[in-house]
Amino acid sequence: MTTTTVTGVEVFDGTELLDGTWDVTFDENAVTALSPAGTHRAEGPAVDGAGATLLPGLIDAHVHFLDAGELTALARAGVTTALDMGTWPPPFVAALRASRAGADIRSCGAPIAGRGGPHARIPGFPSDSLVSTAEEGRRRVAARVGEGVDHIKLVLEPDGAGGPDAATAKAVVEEAHAAGLRVVAHASHTGAVALALEAGVDVLTHAPLDAVLAPDLVRQLGARESGHVVVPTLTMMRGVARNLGNPAVDYAHARDTVTALHRAGAVLVAGTDANRAPGVPAAVPHGSSLHDELALLVEAGLSPVEALRSATSTAAAAFALPDRGSIRPGLRADLLLVTGSPATDITASRAVRGVWTAGRPVDLDTP
Repeated sequence: MTTTTVTGVEVFDGTELLDGTWDVTFDENAVTALSPAGTHRAEGPAVDGAGATLLPGLIDAHVHFLDAGELTALARAGVTTALDMGTWPPPFVAALRASRAGADIRSCGAPIAGRGGPHARIPGFPSDSLVSTAEEGRRRVAARVGEGVDHIKLVLEPDGAGGPDAATAKAVVEEAHAAGLRVVAHASHTGAVALALEAGVDVLTHAPLDAVLAPDLVRQLGARESGHVVVPTLTMMRGVARNLGNPAVDYAHARDTVTALHRAGAVLVAGTDANRAPGVPAAVPHGSSLHDELALLVEAGLSPVEALRSATSTAAAAFALPDRGSIRPGLRADLLLVTGSPATDITASRAVRGVWTAGRPVDLDTP
């Protein structure tokens, strides 16, 4: 088994930038040692970490897939875990899981949506994912559980826009929770956010473009005891606003909502909505877009350290991934080495020098 040591490197451990420089040793199972620089005898190959920072591999909490090459693109950008929010059919998802082509994935399979909403008109969207009643919602959850999904994705729309109604949404949440699964709600409109909170979902994805979220909803999402998590996908929201060119659909609403949520103490997790699907409102590239997302989160008021947490330890905790998101002995060796210090200058996260997934080096050069 190959053992590697990154020497003399600054370390952001998923929570904070550690004082001084460190030697970090890992194999194909896990990080094995984290020691002050020069105090640990390197075993196997050594990587010079001078002038660089070692971070946990990044987690993108909202992606979609069309092919295994996107897993490679993610890993080359330092994204070692991707949370899929809508990919089908099940054999394709299984193939992605088994491919070991780059990023490790967790998937919801196909989302559950309403028969009259926009998702029902997406080319190729599976008809057996569309629901109109609470009983249909329960059956769809049971089907996804049978497919071995990691979480449930529920597409919610404001009242009258064709999404699942409150009773159906609650039934989906109850059935998923009974199966031990989190529910992630697509809620890109302020009205959908209100419905998501009423239904009791665990994670809300997308910061609305129609208006800044109302103070009462911000307070609910900011209450840590509520357990809610928000994945704003600012990269996607910015792209949608630009492409629509509608003054009523304003990226500033999404940005200012994130600012308000951050001030209220909400749990914010980085996700991009990376996808190349035909007909989507904005194409978002896999991998590089997470670095855009981190910068947009900082522009919205997070510190660089808070933004990095949103893509490492906070994301891992939000999606119950206890083996990653931090650098410490015993955890999976998903690691990102960058030139400079993203804990003080978030743009340094883009300067990728090395990536390892489960201790294996990622080829950064082959086309």
